[in-house]
Amino acid sequence: MSRMSRRALLGSMAAASVPGLLTACSTGKDDGDTANAGKKLAPWPVYRAAPGAKPDLAPTEAGVQPGYTSYPADLSTSVKRTPGDGSTIRVMSVTFGTPPKGRADNRYWQAVEKALGVKVEFTVIPTDDYQKKMATVMADDPDALPDVINVFSGFQLPREAQFVQRRAEDLTPFLSGEAVAQYPNLANIPGHAWRDMGRIGGRIYGVPLERPLPGSTLWLNQGVFTDAGMREGWTSADFAAVAAKATGGKRYALGAGTGSVFGNAVHAAAHNAPSAWAVDGSGVFRANYTDERYKAAVAFQAELRGKGLYHPDAASMSTSDLTTLFLNGTVGSMQNGFGSYQTLYPDAEGLLTPAPALPYAVGGTPGGIVAARRSFGYTVLKAAKKERIQLLLRVLDFLAAPFGTKEWELIHYGVEGTHFTRGADGSPEANRLGEVENVTNLPFRYLAEGPQVLFVPGRPEAVRAIHAWQRKVVPVAIRDASFGLQSTTRTTQGTTLKALMDDTVTAVIAGRSPMSAYDTAVKTWRARGGDRMADELAKEHDATS
Repeated sequence: MSRMSRRALLGSMAAASVPGLLTACSTGKDDGDTANAGKKLAPWPVYRAAPGAKPDLAPTEAGVQPGYTSYPADLSTSVKRTPGDGSTIRVMSVTFGTPPKGRADNRYWQAVEKALGVKVEFTVIPTDDYQKKMATVMADDPDALPDVINVFSGFQLPREAQFVQRRAEDLTPFLSGEAVAQYPNLANIPGHAWRDMGRIGGRIYGVPLERPLPGSTLWLNQGVFTDAGMREGWTSADFAAVAAKATGGKRYALGAGTGSVFGNAVHAAAHNAPSAWAVDGSGVFRANYTDERYKAAVAFQAELRGKGLYHPDAASMSTSDLTTLFLNGTVGSMQNGFGSYQTLYPDAEGLLTPAPALPYAVGGTPGGIVAARRSFGYTVLKAAKKERIQLLLRVLDFLAAPFGTKEWELIHYGVEGTHFTRGADGSPEANRLGEVENVTNLPFRYLAEGPQVLFVPGRPEAVRAIHAWQRKVVPVAIRDASFGLQSTTRTTQGTTLKALMDDTVTAVIAGRSPMSAYDTAVKTWRARGGDRMADELAKEHDATS
């Protein structure tokens, strides 16, 4: 994919409640209206694979991504005519980059506008400000809404579904079933992304941003961990022993950033605990917090921390600072999203070889990995006349062009000769202007994007290594059974309840609280809404299965 700044792609987000957001879009209507149970369900868009470059490494139906060890030599055109009509559209998206240059001085912005055939007024929201800004947007006059809004999945927004249902256009008539064929690149978005985005009140309100199956990943300094005895098929005891050997002097084997709960997701998956929610054959939902395997993972992490294997600032440092410590060798590992490979390999060149960790086994049972939500948020459109919605969908269709097309290259790299040159293998290489004017700082890719592929410009060995890792771990990925389902309790109280458990687990691992505090917190979590969430999710699952 495109070369982004390390800060841009490696930002980690912690959910936190924002005053006022709980009531931002309350109108006194029944909040249960967003549920899918008891509703007629709109058919999902019919998937039609778009023509594209043949991958060097084959994908699998289970979720292994197509891999490209070189950049396609001949780019195709996926959009036959300019989608816009010369009008102005207002868009809003989260950003992990720095503030973009203004339109008048931004040749990337101008080039994308020309290709789209519209003038784009772009509001970018840094992740630290996202919840506060969304609270304002959700409470504002409906007429003041942007035309296109990125609903970012990094935060759980209270009453998100209610806001979308009341303020956004119902896209069912435009995208459901065969209707999506009018937008070929949107039809190329796989079904798993639509399903994990989910319906609201039985209807389709958004366009998902498709993402790979692997989620939170433990990234290792391969040399450090190999020298310390890492091997395939290791156990939790092996992991602890290797981490101990990799720790010494000014180096710590384990790093973590604020909001990651000491990298808890990776260890919980290795213990085969549910990823947030699991559902059994009877349709009963069970939360990870109530599972003994999750509790065992917390205890294991507390042991690792007690032995001094975590960096002392593991509970408080930013992901940007953590990445710096990883690259300079101060920490031997760090948890981050799988997609961070796109910048991690280029940034680590000449310093170390990154590698995604294989899960360790616990009690003789092979470990799992975290399965991500296959939709990195979604895009909604302000309610408008039919012709306006069709225009906006044509714009999104352009932005969703697949890898190997001229449209994809423009969005991800800009204009050849202006923003990038080509490397020996034909891969775009950003020049000085491209390091400033790009899709990171002006994130068109968070409005719509084609299916993700494995590609690291000029680094075929990295693509081969990641593809081989995916083939091993995709079969043991643990999916959150609540993806795509609605729960009124979760959308109104989920943020607060999650903070309760995150704070407690962090305190237990850090040694500030005993394990008994965990048991007390679980009881509180269940009484304040956890059990209600389980019941609501079970009804949703039954209605949508």
